[in-house]
Amino acid sequence: MAGEATFHENLPLIMRRKGYEELTWFTFSYSPVRDESGRVAGIYCACTETTKQVLADRDRIQEYERLHQLFEQSPGIMAVLREPGHIFELANAAHLQLVGDRELIGKTVREAFPELEGQGFYELLDGVFATGKPFVGRAVSVKLQRRPSAALEERFVDFVYQPIKDLAGSVTGIFIEGSDVTEVVRASVAQRESELRLRQLANTIPQLAWMANADGWIHWYNDRWYEYTGTTLQQMEGWGWLNVHDPEKLPSVLEEWQASIATGTPFEMAFPLRAANGEYRTFFTRVAPLHDATGKIVQWFGTNTDVTLLENAKNELRMANRRKDEFLAMLAHELRNPLAPISNAAQLLKFGRLDEKRVRQTSNIIARQVDHMTKLVDDLLDVSRVTRGLIALHKETLDINSILADSVEQVHSLVELKRQHLIVEAPNELHFLEGDRTRLIQIFTNSVNNAAKYTQENGHITVRLDLQQDQVEFSVRDDGIGIASELLPHVFELFTQAERSPDRSQGGLGLGLALVKSLVELYDGSVSAQSEGIGKGSEFIVRLPRLLEAAQEQEHQDNDVNTQHSSDVLRLMVVDDNADAAQILSMLLETVGHEVTVEYSAQGALERARHQAPQMLFLDIGLPDMDGYELARQLRAMPETAQSVFVAVTGYDQLQDQEHSKAAGFDHHLVKPVKVTAILGLLADLQRSRLQ
Repeated sequence: MAGEATFHENLPLIMRRKGYEELTWFTFSYSPVRDESGRVAGIYCACTETTKQVLADRDRIQEYERLHQLFEQSPGIMAVLREPGHIFELANAAHLQLVGDRELIGKTVREAFPELEGQGFYELLDGVFATGKPFVGRAVSVKLQRRPSAALEERFVDFVYQPIKDLAGSVTGIFIEGSDVTEVVRASVAQRESELRLRQLANTIPQLAWMANADGWIHWYNDRWYEYTGTTLQQMEGWGWLNVHDPEKLPSVLEEWQASIATGTPFEMAFPLRAANGEYRTFFTRVAPLHDATGKIVQWFGTNTDVTLLENAKNELRMANRRKDEFLAMLAHELRNPLAPISNAAQLLKFGRLDEKRVRQTSNIIARQVDHMTKLVDDLLDVSRVTRGLIALHKETLDINSILADSVEQVHSLVELKRQHLIVEAPNELHFLEGDRTRLIQIFTNSVNNAAKYTQENGHITVRLDLQQDQVEFSVRDDGIGIASELLPHVFELFTQAERSPDRSQGGLGLGLALVKSLVELYDGSVSAQSEGIGKGSEFIVRLPRLLEAAQEQEHQDNDVNTQHSSDVLRLMVVDDNADAAQILSMLLETVGHEVTVEYSAQGALERARHQAPQMLFLDIGLPDMDGYELARQLRAMPETAQSVFVAVTGYDQLQDQEHSKAAGFDHHLVKPVKVTAILGLLADLQRSRLQ
């Protein structure tokens, strides 16, 4: 040992104790021993066992290293500041990752982060140092320059400034702990913005809309929901929506909704919801689940679409289809009824064994049944024309009483047949309205005819005409079968009829009142029905605009056709490929005293016309070799028939059909089955014109 100093050394020695060896630490101290002259005469050695102390020091070092590693490897932000001055003593990797790769240890916060100036962090640290109280910040925005020369970047952090105190309570440092929550905040902001956009969108759609938690708890409704139901969020939140459901449908709605919540499948169902005014309307509801990135349902989005009109339309279509089927069955029945006596009468005439009385009786039966079938067909055609807007009104100034008288006359036979009591109440003075005589008679006749059909024998019908200041009110009241309350709103619809009974074998097709309503509306009028129920009769009221001042005094002419035979015999031609129809018409014309030739083709008619020069020609339109329009044009070009009268005889009576006839050179257009009075009227007109 050289020098004067005492030398210490820790050395491990292996010692045998109690039969086994163990490592033991000793501290050896070497000190020089001097003589009287001061020279080193020897060395003093002291040995002390220090195993516990050495092991304790080693544990402290290991613990420090372990804590240091935990500090460095912690996912959270950690740093230690030494006070005063907020000097960085420690900073872990997470802290450096947040703030960027920069020198921190030994620098003050102001030196390390100059960009924090004005963001309040210096002041927060000063406050913790001065007061000794910790500070907690949640999702605090901080703008950092994370790379040299880079722009400031906004991050969001949760952090705690915790003061470190000595035994005297003085703040010697500040421990910083926290976490970077930027992505969480951005995701939350994005979710809120997305939800806000969803709510804004849901507020613009016409449907009711709402959102619910994954468990079905509804936490939001759009404005349409509150407007329709008249409720508030406080009333509807959660399961409050149960209160606006139809109690009868609610159990099935709940069952389906809870099944969707349990399985995560979309919900679809139509059910009624109560409006603010108490009315229930039908809504089609669809609810879809919204999932997060893991596929977990986070909430539900539902819409309620008002389908009341659609449901009503579907119901009306079903009812209309049912009425259509009933109508077709009724039509078949109504057509078979007159066909049966016509067929039987034809068979009787075919036998040729009937006397004059029975022939006349049989002919009358055929005429009546043909009139009935014609009325059915006319009603069908009128309905078709009205529904397609093809009715053209030929308006003139007409006496109201004259219209009423003609209408009552047309239904008089039915009233007499059922021995009913008909009372007509009308003013005596002249009053006028402007309209089409034929259509006005049709309105009045159908109204009275309807009352007669649905009133029992010996029943009572009152027809009343009242003159208001600016309108005519025509009413028909009866004490018949009445109208059921459920049928009353539909009596003016097509194919609507009360339940038929066996005693009304020819009750009609249920078109009469529909025609009345359609025709009345063409006059800007109105029609209504009243009844107190089954067995209590009914009343129909037609209101039409009144013509207060007649444009000119009306001259009423006698329309009865003079059926007396004239001495002026006409040369006539009938052209029809239907031999039966041609022969019957020929027989009729011959019966009233005229010369008639019959042709069954257009070419035959052209040949015959050159030799006989007929004065009037009855031409069928649907001929096989040349249609009636072309035949008329060619006949009109011939000198022999240039001045003849051409009559179209056809089953077509549309407006365009009449226009085609006129364009082809026809003078008149008759619709099959042609009325005898119409034919005789044309013959009489031709005879009168020849006498002038």
